[in-house]
Amino acid sequence: MIEKRKIFITVKTYPTLSKKYDEIVCTAGILDDGSWARIYPLPFRKLDYEKRYRKYQWMEIQLQKNISDPRPESYKVCDITQVRLIGKPVGTAMGWKERKRIIFDQNPIYTDLTGLIEQAQRNELSLAIFKPEEIVEVVVAETQHEWSEEKLTLLKAKAKQLSLFQTEEEVKREFSIVDKLPYDFFYRFRDKKGREAKLIIKDWEIGMLYWNCLKNSSGDEQEAVYKVKEKYFNLFSKKDIYLFLGTTKQFHGWAKNPFVIIGVFYPPLEPQLSFF
Repeated sequence: MIEKRKIFITVKTYPTLSKKYDEIVCTAGILDDGSWARIYPLPFRKLDYEKRYRKYQWMEIQLQKNISDPRPESYKVCDITQVRLIGKPVGTAMGWKERKRIIFDQNPIYTDLTGLIEQAQRNELSLAIFKPEEIVEVVVAETQHEWSEEKLTLLKAKAKQLSLFQTEEEVKREFSIVDKLPYDFFYRFRDKKGREAKLIIKDWEIGMLYWNCLKNSSGDEQEAVYKVKEKYFNLFSKKDIYLFLGTTKQFHGWAKNPFVIIGVFYPPLEPQLSFF
């Protein structure tokens, strides 16, 4: 059944290339009834500029349950031309009060990683808010600096086919390739029971932070990496940090830990009341 729904965007992952969908941006957020939803795939950069959404913004969209994806919160967009942004992104006033109300009111905050993984394996959920007991470190791993030639060749072939029906400008806009991140960033953290995990951070925000740091570091990759770690560890350790976790379709339901970090939520710590 197709429904017109409002969704509060909390997650926008850094783009990856797909043989089937070209460029993938996993988008997730809170529906108007307070429940989680994953919209996949949503071709963010193919949207008209005035329809490009930002994190913490309400959006109206026609959704249908994605029957090709067994994860309970997965939906697909029925008509991308009907996407409508609602107002400006919700701001950070009063310690992110309105953002926290929308996100936390109807959703539990998990602190036990084992119990959360068990629920995912029973297919009860695939998106969750997780509160780590401690962030141990930010781990960085160098990866390929360019997209694989196989994926690029497929995209170029699709662009060539479309060029028979589209203008050169339309093809360029649709098939411009996002830069590949040359590093993977991970959080190593502990839950309230002391279980430790290392999960990759897929958030759009950390990808754009790296490119901005690289620019401000005159192209010095190691300095850029240091600045990313400085923010995600030293700065965020002074915040009230939460992790938006999502399972991957490939590993959902069976992997030892099917989750990745698809967003980091970091409102300021609330001041402690003094009784003396």
